[in-house]
Amino acid sequence: MNDETLTINEIYQSIQGEGTWAGERCVFVRLTFCNLRCNYCDTEYAFYEGKKVSLKDIVDLVPTFHCPLVEITVGEPLLQRNVLPLMSLLADAGHTVLLETSGAHDISKVDPRVHRIMDLKTPGSGEADKNLWSNIDHLAERDEVKFVMGSREDYDRSCDKVRRYDLAKRCRAVLFSPIFGRIDPRQIVEWILADKLDVRFQLQMHKFIWTPTQRGV
Repeated sequence: MNDETLTINEIYQSIQGEGTWAGERCVFVRLTFCNLRCNYCDTEYAFYEGKKVSLKDIVDLVPTFHCPLVEITVGEPLLQRNVLPLMSLLADAGHTVLLETSGAHDISKVDPRVHRIMDLKTPGSGEADKNLWSNIDHLAERDEVKFVMGSREDYDRSCDKVRRYDLAKRCRAVLFSPIFGRIDPRQIVEWILADKLDVRFQLQMHKFIWTPTQRGV
């Protein structure tokens, strides 16, 4: 473990801003690198910025925050193979481990104890053709699927996928999230209510607590 490393952008404690753990204290382990270029990305600094850190140092650092919830987050964590043993080590240590992944990479090898939050890309991202639809078969009851949308087209495409794959019954939650600053969140809520859709609407809580571009929150 001393010789195994990951390129890390930052490790910090904050409030979980999204998903079913929203509002809880969480330690975020933000990795470097992403192969997608979503046009609304708010963590472009993580494309290249980072330093190599041993798995041991990460596993030793996380407990110092005295927080049981840990999220492995973007860039795209699954681009680095050593993220798989890291998640297993954190689960072994008793942490609840969340993985934020784009849905463009195979999730089947992720430790089954990990809660996978898969962000399936909509047309408005510019990266919808990168979705790996075979991942749907690997979803489990502890997982979440997220759609980030900025238009009616994005909403309609997301609804189609929710219904086609019966996502509400496959996983813990289906999340509909507005692209910050591109669409009125109320519009999505009204569409959900009109369609009686079995999904969970969410806002990025951290962008309302702090400035939308602030790092380390």
